Amino acid sequence: MPPLMNSDEVLRALRPVLLLVMALWTVELMNLAMQYRLNQWFGLEPRSIPGLIGVPTMPLLHGSVGHAAANTLPMIFLGAIGFLVAPKRFLPASLIIVLLSGIAVWMFARGNSIHIGASGLIFGWFGFLVAHGVIERSLRAIVGAAIVTVLYGGMIWGVLPKDGVSISWEAHLFGALSGMAAAYYVRHRPRF
Repeated sequence: MPPLMNSDEVLRALRPVLLLVMALWTVELMNLAMQYRLNQWFGLEPRSIPGLIGVPTMPLLHGSVGHAAANTLPMIFLGAIGFLVAPKRFLPASLIIVLLSGIAVWMFARGNSIHIGASGLIFGWFGFLVAHGVIERSLRAIVGAAIVTVLYGGMIWGVLPKDGVSISWEAHLFGALSGMAAAYYVRHRPRF
């Protein structure tokens, strides 16, 4: 039986994820230097026309260094797993997740708030990887789904609202749902 993956595949999978993490931290340092004004200018504000700019920018904006740090490791791990198990489908799926979840947050999330952070994308990647394993049923997809479910399955509780907490559970919920939709949309379709 051939190995599930080799070191070249792992390095190829890490490159785009590390570039995204570098972009996240570049924006975080700029935001910190500007006393987090970027969040006001580029955060997602529900049902506000200027707040639509946050649909693509929300994953790069964070409320603190701790917030960005908390999203970094899951981003690296889930992103690398995604590029390993679905190398040609993961980037389109990620774009779908960002756009679909961002639009859903803009339409349905609590008003008078600004939504920021990569956790919507991270929850989207979790939803994608689990759904991809179920839909594709290849050994690689199933192993990837099993690994993320075991290591990150508890994060599913983050889709529930919590009183008095300023976490965007809406981004978590719509991210996870968008990830599942993306897995269905980019699935392998047999040619007739």
